[in-house]
Amino acid sequence: APVEHLPFDQVDYWDELVGIMTFARERVYSTLYLCWAAQAALHHFYGVPKHVLPGKVSGIFCHEVLRPECRLFRGFDDEFLAPHSRHTEVRTEDVLRHPELRILAESAEAGLAVVESRDQRQVFMTGHLEYDRGTLDAEYRRDLARGDDPAIPRHYYPGDDPDVMPLMTWRAHAHLFYSNWLNYYVYQETPFSLTALARDDGERAS
Repeated sequence: APVEHLPFDQVDYWDELVGIMTFARERVYSTLYLCWAAQAALHHFYGVPKHVLPGKVSGIFCHEVLRPECRLFRGFDDEFLAPHSRHTEVRTEDVLRHPELRILAESAEAGLAVVESRDQRQVFMTGHLEYDRGTLDAEYRRDLARGDDPAIPRHYYPGDDPDVMPLMTWRAHAHLFYSNWLNYYVYQETPFSLTALARDDGERAS
């Protein structure tokens, strides 16, 4: 849904979303938030604002891994490509005001990319490693059909020609990222019972 330009509390389902995020924080060991959901969760839990961009960030962008020791990036190269498609952003300086968060990856062109809570219970990704080859193409043609005059997604079509099939340049890192999250943050860390989860939360708070 095109809700990026709306203040969070003006989104029709904001209260329901807050309920889901709160439930996840209490009952799910690690939650991965993507794109607008990452902005929404950072706002709800930490008060981090979102900022409207002068133009849509759309394309495939290079990212630097800032914390190569982080298990999410086990097996990664020093840099990786990932799609972005958004009208708003979360800024590095706003995240750095919260010592309970740490920045894991960012792009010189697209900005902040991956943030996590230091207890690794929350991961926030502003891009879309889950996109298929044709997702940005479908969005671009949809916006054209609506008369929005969109910019051609950057670093996506060979020669910036929308009539040429895009190259799939992020699939390997996408599979690795999600496999690492499921393995290291979910499977290996989730307690066997809610009682154990509550005990673990108590130990972290003490």
